[in-house]
Amino acid sequence: MALGIGVDVGGTKIAAGVVDEDGTVLTTVREDSPATDRQAIIDTITRAVRGLRQDFPEVATVGVGAAGFVAADRNTMAHGTNLDWTGMRIADAVSQGTGLPAVVENDANAFGWAEFRFGAARGRDSALVVAIGTGVGGAVIVDGRLVRGAAGFAAEIGHINVVPDGRPCGCGLYGCLERYASGTALGVNGWELARVRPAYAARIIELSGGDADRISGKAVTAAAREGDPAALECYARLAHWLGVGLADLCAVLDPEVIVISGGLSEAGDILLDPARRAFTDNLTAGHHRPEIPVVLGQGGQEAGLVGAADLARQP
Repeated sequence: MALGIGVDVGGTKIAAGVVDEDGTVLTTVREDSPATDRQAIIDTITRAVRGLRQDFPEVATVGVGAAGFVAADRNTMAHGTNLDWTGMRIADAVSQGTGLPAVVENDANAFGWAEFRFGAARGRDSALVVAIGTGVGGAVIVDGRLVRGAAGFAAEIGHINVVPDGRPCGCGLYGCLERYASGTALGVNGWELARVRPAYAARIIELSGGDADRISGKAVTAAAREGDPAALECYARLAHWLGVGLADLCAVLDPEVIVISGGLSEAGDILLDPARRAFTDNLTAGHHRPEIPVVLGQGGQEAGLVGAADLARQP
């Protein structure tokens, strides 16, 4: 059985694990991420891979998943978002340090691939996987293959426009989906509501230490789990725009299944029920097509490294 190592590189932590062909994680290691020093990041990855190979010398490949625009060569970080390695040939550096063939993949692609191969989209030919956390990422699989695009930048679904001239986005544009359908957006919804209706949003404010300016998505979620009407309204607003975005994407992609993953998916039906309604209401030809199920992801915290390891085995 061919073993691979997957590495999930974040702004604060680097997780690496040995993964078999069935997507089972045999062992993992975690280290702090020196995000401001590109060579230190590579050294940390190299050290983790070498350590894992001591117990699993038969490991054949390394896949690295990281946030940013990864070029189509699966080697070069064309633009890093939260790591200092824009322009770096990451796969070459990892391969040189470990002696193993290596590839680099966008982290959302790696996460989505794990759901497609081993998780909620297993057994399908096509899928749209949406990762909702601080921002919104995604992966598109068509006919069993990950869609990377000509430059490697495909599936940046958080930056489709849903509100013309809407909220400013860190990408430089306005009205992007992730400004309305992310964990960050959920906190903004709570803050906006608290500004104009503080009594109505009292529980959200209370869970934010009594300071409306400190409202976060976590506080809104905690209130929503208690059944707080204001928090549920914040979720309804988020779910509306998520449903609109998903419907727009399905008009182009027509996937067999949509998988919702990432930190915000832990809200479960609080998010999923209104998102499904909004999706159905906005889906083109919705009454004339087979149902597109919208389901929760199954990959958990290790999905990024599992997907990266498996993608390293793919042509």
